[in-house]
Amino acid sequence: MKRFDFFPTPLPGLTLVQRKPIEDSRGFFSRFFCAEDFGRVGLTRPIAQMNHSLTHLKGSVRGMHFQYPPFAEDKFVSCVRGSIFDVAVDLRKESPTFLHWHGEILSADNQRSLLIPAGFAHGFQTLARDCELLYLHTMPYAHDCEGALHALDPLLEIAWPLPIAEISERDRTHPMLNSQFEGLTL
Repeated sequence: MKRFDFFPTPLPGLTLVQRKPIEDSRGFFSRFFCAEDFGRVGLTRPIAQMNHSLTHLKGSVRGMHFQYPPFAEDKFVSCVRGSIFDVAVDLRKESPTFLHWHGEILSADNQRSLLIPAGFAHGFQTLARDCELLYLHTMPYAHDCEGALHALDPLLEIAWPLPIAEISERDRTHPMLNSQFEGLTL
């Protein structure tokens, strides 16, 4: 029985994942993650950390976060309550889609997730109140390897679907890109 459908996006390696729930009168059951299935689409490193977030205000933006090597990580991002516009930006130095972004609506209802490979920045905007996300990471968080892009960087031109209602002070102060940013070598 097929548990997931995997769909490529315009950014090589970035994959949209559709969970395949089994439904009956009680509700549904779905497999959330399977290393064997995900290995077939490139997630070969084990999951090292799992994080959970709650964002109360509709229109809030979190991100655009990444980790530099040697802690560059694959992420598997899912919205388990509410709805978000999830965005990944390709930061891989040699990639033909360097600094291109792709966004997908992830929600509890559509049961979609993004599999984001190492070398991408990640962020999202809430499209509803009280959105909860689960993130599976292939590397532990390393403060000294933390990196981020500014979510409103004019070089990226991310088309956030709503006016930004809230962004943290930390995310608001991330620097804008300049010609010195050469990307990530993995």
